Amino acid sequence: MSEHKHEHGEACGCGHDHDHDHEHEEFVLTLTDEEGKEVEMVLVETFDVGEKLYALLLERENPEADGVILRMEEENEEMVLYNIEDEDEWNEVEAVYNELVAAANQE
Repeated sequence: MSEHKHEHGEACGCGHDHDHDHEHEEFVLTLTDEEGKEVEMVLVETFDVGEKLYALLLERENPEADGVILRMEEENEEMVLYNIEDEDEWNEVEAVYNELVAAANQE
């Protein structure tokens, strides 16, 4: 999937504290897959690993498909999503994510 920029604001869904007067807004991003096809993705959750923020995205039309985890970084007051290219970073992110899933399943 390619990187995607979006504005960081009240409805950005980035996991940062914002004032919200609504119940739940679905935050949808359009990403381009490896074959050049546009895919609508829904931001499901954000989580921290160390000092970095990551986003879990699921396909809007196929939520049962494997999700995508991307690193979020703020640049010029915008949140930008990046692929995780480093294997050590991916292993750390995957371990934290698996712990979060295990903890949620125990609740």
